Amino acid sequence: MSPIGIFDSGYGGLTVLREIRQLMPEYDYLYLGDNARAPYGPRSFELVYEFTLEAVRRLFDMGCPLIILACNTASAKALRTIQQRDLPHLFPPLSSASANSPALPSRRVLGVIRPTVEAVGTLTLTRHIGIVATQGTIASRTYELEMAKLHPDIVVTGQACPMWVPLVENHEFDQPGADYFIRRDIETLLRRDPQIDAIILGCTHFPLLYNKIRAHTPAAVRLISQGEYVACSLRDYLHRHADLEAHITCGGTARFLTTDAPAPFSAAATIFLGQEVTAEHISV
Repeated sequence: MSPIGIFDSGYGGLTVLREIRQLMPEYDYLYLGDNARAPYGPRSFELVYEFTLEAVRRLFDMGCPLIILACNTASAKALRTIQQRDLPHLFPPLSSASANSPALPSRRVLGVIRPTVEAVGTLTLTRHIGIVATQGTIASRTYELEMAKLHPDIVVTGQACPMWVPLVENHEFDQPGADYFIRRDIETLLRRDPQIDAIILGCTHFPLLYNKIRAHTPAAVRLISQGEYVACSLRDYLHRHADLEAHITCGGTARFLTTDAPAPFSAAATIFLGQEVTAEHISV
């Protein structure tokens, strides 16, 4: 099997996988959550890069020709280095799908930030956008840099929300205790720029907090979840890269791996995806 690999530091990437599978159920998928070392947000650039490269190497070894970093922190801190430095040198070309099909120059690794930024231009009227994300993503300024390339007229204000990922990882995302932190961070963001009319949920964990975020955000402010945009971008990418798409198997399966205990992951993933999940433990 040659599945599409989906990597996240924990559970958050399940929200991206759910949207991708809804749009493209025909492919095989292999999800890896590095729950044993989550969260990635407060960690250094060097450590996030090291952890992400280990996961990428493991997924390639398991047959994935394409990997989605369904983690904003990994996309912000590790993706560019992996794409530019590691892919050309560390990983051999894929073998051809058939005698008449040329070998690919290398495997591919994609992130979740660029597809979100590409979509946001049509989602704001005031041209003022807010970003709620982990400390690592905000500190990287990756969203601001990508926005400046594609939508230089948009004003971006980032707000680090360090407590939000732990709320999800500890299954407190729907509990009353989450309201305090979400209300505080949203109010802080909108005080900093009252013209914001759209907020990007810049962490794939945050859709699990959507109802809480919506409750503490003015109705006129749009909330932008990444999953649907990443899924549409991936579909378009595969249409444009038929040579890569030919290497992906189409069995309609999904397999789940975690670096932590599989039972808690299985229970949480079953809730997030709305279907029975049986995860396996893996070391990277």
